Amino acid sequence: MNRCSLALSRAIARVTDSALGPYQTAVIRIGFSLTWLLFLLREFPHRQELYGPDGPWSWDLADQLVATNDAFTPLLWSDSQVWFEAVYALAVLWSLLLLLGWRTRTMSVLFMVGVLALQNRSVFMGDGGDNVLHLMSIYLVFTRCGRVWSLDARRARRARRAAGARARGEWPRDRTGPVLWGVLGLLLLLATLAGRMDGDWFIPALLWTVWLAQALWWLVGRYAETGQPRILLDVVANAVHNGALLVIMAEACLIYATAGWYKVQGSRWQDGTAVYYPLHLEYFSPWPALADLLSASGTMVMLVTYGTVAVQVAFPFTLFNRRVKNVLLAFMILEHAVIAVVLGLPFFSLAMIAADAVFLPTAFLRRLGNLAARARGRLRPRGTPVPRPRSPADRPADRPAGKDPAGTAPAPGGVPGPRT
Repeated sequence: MNRCSLALSRAIARVTDSALGPYQTAVIRIGFSLTWLLFLLREFPHRQELYGPDGPWSWDLADQLVATNDAFTPLLWSDSQVWFEAVYALAVLWSLLLLLGWRTRTMSVLFMVGVLALQNRSVFMGDGGDNVLHLMSIYLVFTRCGRVWSLDARRARRARRAAGARARGEWPRDRTGPVLWGVLGLLLLLATLAGRMDGDWFIPALLWTVWLAQALWWLVGRYAETGQPRILLDVVANAVHNGALLVIMAEACLIYATAGWYKVQGSRWQDGTAVYYPLHLEYFSPWPALADLLSASGTMVMLVTYGTVAVQVAFPFTLFNRRVKNVLLAFMILEHAVIAVVLGLPFFSLAMIAADAVFLPTAFLRRLGNLAARARGRLRPRGTPVPRPRSPADRPADRPAGKDPAGTAPAPGGVPGPRT
């Protein structure tokens, strides 16, 4: 009984003490925001046909569908051209800010709103990756995805170095956050009073919950006399983050397991020829010569067909073996990269690679971050180096001890004091 209680207490402490997988969630944030941003930028010339009034799925048809399924999409709040352009431009902006990690808690919510606004407006526009992006945009709201590799993390480090806020239990003032919170709260209130939130209850409830949680977080950090309330909020935030991370991992496993088991039941996958057919479809052949080269060998087609099924079915069961999991993960990422080039599905592949990133090893991600930091340091122009303080051994022999050219008093340890 004591062993069980001890193991349970350790598990609870691990879940609540810290936000697990900070590098993995940062990669997920960067991956999905980059995927959506690139898609919106590439389809910018065709935005009217995809999500605007010029598309085959007209505003009236979309409005009728939303009236039956209660999907959340601010794009149907008005049929104005100005409103459409504003929503599309804001979706691009929110994706960019989430990619950079600026106000990640708020931007994750707005990123979700942008994804739902466009995807629920035209439900037939997508290639499979849109479904993954749709789900992950909701899951990201519950994660603390800006702990590393973000502007928020850099701002927090600078604040701690400048004021020693964490050591004294103080937190630096934040004016941008309350202003952003107030403006968004006003817009949310106006939308609620105007009846724009009368559909499905989940998204409006989520928006109000996050808004109130942000208010509570700021009030506790600002006015709490002790650090206990802040610690309690950290515990709740860590538990929610870790639960969302578990859901993301389960979702990725479910996607691969479902795809693999459905493939097993197909006759073309059973006889090893399934990969051959999409390579010869005009819609999925941006490089016909490359497709012909890959499908020229029947043995290669059979190995890729059977290998894809085996990896997808086996992957959820390999999570308990780190080495096997990493090998299969590398194979799946490589497979999606090939699909992006050969079949012309870059955004589907980017979305799946971003989902796979939740299983990447932390040591690998840290090493990748260090390499990126070194590359950024080499590209950054070097300024004049600041001279280090001189030690007593560096003092010239003809200069008396304890004196410097300016005549200032020596600092402790014999190091000359700063000049004034």
